[in-house]
Amino acid sequence: MDMGEGIVKKPSLLRLFLEFLKLGATGFGGLAIIAYIQRDICEKRKWLDPETFAHGLALAQVIPGSPTTQVSAYVGLKLRGIPGALLSFVAYNLPAFMLMLGLTYLYERVHDLPKAVSIFAGLQVVIMAIILHAVWTFARSFLKTPRQFSIAAVALVWSVLKIHPMIVIIFSALLGLFWYRGQPFQAAESRQSKPSYGYKTILILLLVLAGWFAAFFFFDRKMFELAFAMFRVDLFAFGGGYAAIPLMFHEVVTRYHWLDAKTLMSGVALGQVTPGPVIITATFIGYLFQGLAGALVATISIYAPSLLILIAAVPYFDRLQNNPYFNRAIGGVLCAFVGLLAWLAYSFGAKVPWDPAGVILAAAALLALLLKVETVWVVLAGIIVSFLWS
Repeated sequence: MDMGEGIVKKPSLLRLFLEFLKLGATGFGGLAIIAYIQRDICEKRKWLDPETFAHGLALAQVIPGSPTTQVSAYVGLKLRGIPGALLSFVAYNLPAFMLMLGLTYLYERVHDLPKAVSIFAGLQVVIMAIILHAVWTFARSFLKTPRQFSIAAVALVWSVLKIHPMIVIIFSALLGLFWYRGQPFQAAESRQSKPSYGYKTILILLLVLAGWFAAFFFFDRKMFELAFAMFRVDLFAFGGGYAAIPLMFHEVVTRYHWLDAKTLMSGVALGQVTPGPVIITATFIGYLFQGLAGALVATISIYAPSLLILIAAVPYFDRLQNNPYFNRAIGGVLCAFVGLLAWLAYSFGAKVPWDPAGVILAAAALLALLLKVETVWVVLAGIIVSFLWS
């Protein structure tokens, strides 16, 4: 196969960075942004052919992390190798990081003011609606047989019993391996070229990541706990950004008690008004825990695992995506996230100060989401309504 096959044009690193910086700044709408990335990369810029792009999208669906950020890294990897993957990945997530930093800075200074308290109380019920909508979306997509419902139910029961979410996920993967029928992800035909790197490059990246954690382990134990907690969240966040929220809740609220549930809900709410995936909430968590340095460490650590897995998986994905056992295990994990999200909805809901106005706002937000109104507009409307209501 020709090394250039699949690539129509090869942009400079600077142009690649600027293109994904623009896409990241306008990346509202969750998975819908993938259509805009494809339009710009394949149709407008003609940098990749649609078949190669589809191959990257298929890969992004079966590895942990946000599919939108994974697709951005995949495009950079195909066009300019590992430097291109790093640049496009950073460029796509940089606008969300900068905006979340600013919003967190403001939150820390005004959240105790009466008007701000009312606004964030309104945002909490909107986030409840968003989580319930995520439960519905996941359930409709992944729970279609009694066995799939059973996996979700087991995950919910184990969550109620406070079993560690990662144990729940691993057990659900095993259930999926034995119970699942069919393949939830189909292979995408691709004219992809062979990657220009091998296992030695991947090993070097692993050593760099290990050095990142080792430095914190020996010199700053609090930063190590923060970095490793965010690493664990992303490592098991199959199914997109919302899948990370129950894992964040366990690490940040239940295990380490860095934030309470209401504060984390506020961070998730701010994550909804930034472009890009909701896992940018890690910036909010890191800033409130350890300031600007904490924000940087938490953000890098929550993105690093999925980026490294993407780079490592690309050379082998043709075999991986056609492996029925791998697909069944991933199917079990996605079923489990329905149960985890249902438990998260209950946990958050128990902390919300419900009143008639809150019930009405939550119902209206849920209805808007079911009618396919973009999440960012629902959140902004919730801010306005809460401000006027207060």
